[in-house]
Amino acid sequence: MNLKLPVGWNAHRDGDRVVVATGKCRNPKPFAPNCQGFWVFGPKAITNVPVGGGSITYTGKEQFHPFSGVVSCPFNAKAGWYPGEGKATSTGLRQVGHGHKAKYATWPNQCVTNNSGRRTASFTQREWFLPTSKILVVDVWNTPGLSDVLKRATWS
Repeated sequence: MNLKLPVGWNAHRDGDRVVVATGKCRNPKPFAPNCQGFWVFGPKAITNVPVGGGSITYTGKEQFHPFSGVVSCPFNAKAGWYPGEGKATSTGLRQVGHGHKAKYATWPNQCVTNNSGRRTASFTQREWFLPTSKILVVDVWNTPGLSDVLKRATWS
């Protein structure tokens, strides 16, 4: 999948993962705090991902949160990311390039203080998953224009 990125968006590739920074980004890595943008994961990055004493393979049935420990909130490194439990709040199919449909889901999440667990923010994780090619796009910043960028994706 190839994406034509708007001016000011910068892609940072690391193996089978790409971080697309759309704003300020001190550390362009997936799930890094204070890195405004979205992530694209290829098949190797979502298959047999080590978590705790086992591993996960992303299927779209649960949100992609490949950690067993505390992860920083995307917006505040001093708060923890608490993934929502339960079902996606929105699901469906979305166009990703000509002739490709992605399974789309949104998942509720919270940022909580690390010492008391008090909620400091809520956010939605958006996911586009292409099950045949095993490509996953994850956005926690509600990136403006991302849906249109994905619709115009090309395949080679």
